[in-house]
Amino acid sequence: MKKVFIALALAGVSAATSLGAWAEQPAVASDSAVKALFTQLGLNAKKVNTTPLDGVVEVITNRGVFYASEDGRYLFQGTLVDVQNKENLTEAALSGVRLEGVEQYKDSMIVYKADKEKGKITVFTDITCGYCRKLHRELEDYLEAGITVQYLGFPRGGMGSQGYKDLMNVWCAEDQQKALTDAKAGSTPKEVKQCNAPVAEHYQLGQSFGISGTPAIILSDGSMIPGYQPAAAISVAIDQLNTKS
Repeated sequence: MKKVFIALALAGVSAATSLGAWAEQPAVASDSAVKALFTQLGLNAKKVNTTPLDGVVEVITNRGVFYASEDGRYLFQGTLVDVQNKENLTEAALSGVRLEGVEQYKDSMIVYKADKEKGKITVFTDITCGYCRKLHRELEDYLEAGITVQYLGFPRGGMGSQGYKDLMNVWCAEDQQKALTDAKAGSTPKEVKQCNAPVAEHYQLGQSFGISGTPAIILSDGSMIPGYQPAAAISVAIDQLNTKS
């Protein structure tokens, strides 16, 4: 039973199906104790929702999904799975958060649009990440497969790192696409003074999605693929989503 539970949790079972049902879960009327607990821990509790478990609430934070007792005394982090219905409720909650976040920052993405688009992926990327560079080297494969690639910045070293400064310069470049391609090829981005690109916001958004490394690929249903995947694999995933819709 333990192996089955872990397999379901890791596989993200039926996340898209459960998202519809999970969206019907109401917010908790009085959530001050829970929010106070998260404030003490340095976390921003954006929303507190009910769960199928008596006395346990779901908390959407700036660092992902947590669970807490209704009185704000106990806190735990993990994956909540409805074994009977084979639904990963945690992934469903995160999928909704990701869709909202991607929509919020759509105007600050660096986008490579496919001529015959059949789907889009949103990729959290870093310049120094080896697999991020590999994905970008294969950009034409994605575009030829009808996959538009839209990037958000995620400096793995944090907002005080050189990677953050480099991403800022890329996002502030006059030609963002060329700057990102050059940077992925190993060139140091040209410094742009008085740059106000929202890379810090991208980074914080990624953390709220549960991202800890790059590349992280968000599909159109809000599900996430943590790591590099070739264009052929992403194409199959998009075809499956298009078939469902």
